[in-house]
Amino acid sequence: MRNYRNFSKTAKTPLRPFEKERLDAEMKLVGRYGLRNKREIWRVQLVLAKIRKSARILLTLDEKDERRQFEGAALLRRLTRLGLLNENQQRLDFVLSLGIEQFMDRRLQTQVFKAQLANSVHEARVKIFQRHIAVGRRIVNVPSFMVRTESEKHIGHSLTSPYGQGRPGRVARKKARQNSSKGGDE
Repeated sequence: MRNYRNFSKTAKTPLRPFEKERLDAEMKLVGRYGLRNKREIWRVQLVLAKIRKSARILLTLDEKDERRQFEGAALLRRLTRLGLLNENQQRLDFVLSLGIEQFMDRRLQTQVFKAQLANSVHEARVKIFQRHIAVGRRIVNVPSFMVRTESEKHIGHSLTSPYGQGRPGRVARKKARQNSSKGGDE
């Protein structure tokens, strides 16, 4: 059976690969947010470019236009639910001023670090990937998961994790077994 689905690229590489200012800025972002590679930055830049493009198109339409009112309200509602816009920023002009940092701050990896479930962003990434973190009752193992504002307070250790209420890890079980065998000899 053939797969007839069309796939589009999720990231767009920069036109000038060796521009010093851009390279320095990207390395700062990679270090600050604990990213795996620069493709994660480029992926966010592409999403941001698509959102800005739709906002620019909607801004060219008349304010009373049905499409601008309907699609503009939907775009603002989606960005507000993700926590990228505040309640007092409910205009399309504010969509154009969004930056990469706002998107990076809404990633699960950054939210786990800010909730002090991990000591660093790198540890947060490892904990997420090892399935120790849950949003609500659902285990999420994708560090780039965009956390909504209403689910932000439900981030915690998963029920199956040794950090949560799950069974102890391999080393803890081994130490407990050794302690029980020492107690039985005496």
